[in-house]
Amino acid sequence: MKPQISILVSSLLLAASASVMAADTAPVMDSKSCEPPKYPKAALMNEETGTVSMGFLVGADGKVVDSKVEKSSGSKSLDKAALGALSQCKFKPGTKDGKPDQVWAKVDFVWKLE
Repeated sequence: MKPQISILVSSLLLAASASVMAADTAPVMDSKSCEPPKYPKAALMNEETGTVSMGFLVGADGKVVDSKVEKSSGSKSLDKAALGALSQCKFKPGTKDGKPDQVWAKVDFVWKLE
């Protein structure tokens, strides 16, 4: 049995105004800037799998300022491993009114065994 992991990055849905104002954009993860989480040994031995949905508050400099688990995978060790590893990633900052600003991003991480 070989662990397989994947990252699903979904943008925060920001309401885009129909006016002439610049649209807000969500942060985008730079997947090249981060190491994928390592499967925790106990979770691997127990064949734990699942998807953890996380929120990351990304600063104007592209670094994670805050993070939280929004929906658990069902395994605290998988949630903790994903949150810890992906908090180290760099992001292309989101914008508000056309300027880089702190914006929340949603990232789903899938743990599965094959």
